Amino acid sequence: MARIRVGLLDSTRFMVGTLPMPKFADQEKTQIATDRDNGQPLYTVTVFLMEDERAEAMKITVPKGGLPDGLMPGVAVRPVDLFATPWARIFNGQLSDGIAYRAGSLELAAPVVPDAGEMAA
Repeated sequence: MARIRVGLLDSTRFMVGTLPMPKFADQEKTQIATDRDNGQPLYTVTVFLMEDERAEAMKITVPKGGLPDGLMPGVAVRPVDLFATPWARIFNGQLSDGIAYRAGSLELAAPVVPDAGEMAA
């Protein structure tokens, strides 16, 4: 499958929506998925991507070593080495498709505080 590097604008902001959850390798959720390169357990974090006047929820898979301390809902983060992988499958005769997002790590980012002039506008 094609992995596509995601370029981010300087104005793009991300905010954590959920705590990291283990990513499972099986339907029964008995085996945690691991990174092929380093064997670290993988976690999924829901974040809100905010750009211009819109916000979208997206799930990003991150190896355990790429999750910073202090990660909690509402915290500003920045994905490092973010890639998108389109996928499609047929299950019970129905086509499902989407995009899987993967980052090497999440960095804590300083929250953006509007200046007094922006708040008055």
